[in-house]
Amino acid sequence: MQRYREVAEKRQQGAIVLEDIHDPHNAEAVFRSCDAFGFQRVCLIFDQEEPFDPRRVGKLTSSSANKWLDFDIYSSTQECLGQLHQEGYEVLATVAAGDSEQLFSAAITEPRVAVVLGNEHRGLSAEAIALADRRLTVPMLGMVRSLNLSVTAAILLYEITRQRHHADFPRYLLTNAEQAGLLQRLSER
Repeated sequence: MQRYREVAEKRQQGAIVLEDIHDPHNAEAVFRSCDAFGFQRVCLIFDQEEPFDPRRVGKLTSSSANKWLDFDIYSSTQECLGQLHQEGYEVLATVAAGDSEQLFSAAITEPRVAVVLGNEHRGLSAEAIALADRRLTVPMLGMVRSLNLSVTAAILLYEITRQRHHADFPRYLLTNAEQAGLLQRLSER
């Protein structure tokens, strides 16, 4: 119980959204980064790709991180991002280039942010990009224009966490009520 309490007290507000991920192993690697950086909520959208149960996959790739995270499953991008907007989230779409902010110069200071990552081959859908509040890109200095899904997620989560630590980190943590709810859920898993 002490370990659960320590984890719950360090969990950050925010959500990671994975839109139409093809390979569950890629999603599992993202789950591991979510847990490592303290992001509890993961939203999975299965509009075009075959759905998978995030609790039943990934013990090796995620180091069982999938056991400790909370998952919301959606059948459409509009439904997911609409729900997040209703909950007061700022939705950040990750794109390879174009009309976007460079990650390392973007201020990501809203407590409730939802980072949306797209399919390994197609990237984000046009709908996800249109519904987002902002578009972010990880700067690429070489010939390759993109990174592996899980690497991109880890860089984004690290940068958000870094910026929060330079601001007022406690304001980004889950509320006491959210921590209590999480502690209960963790103890039941």
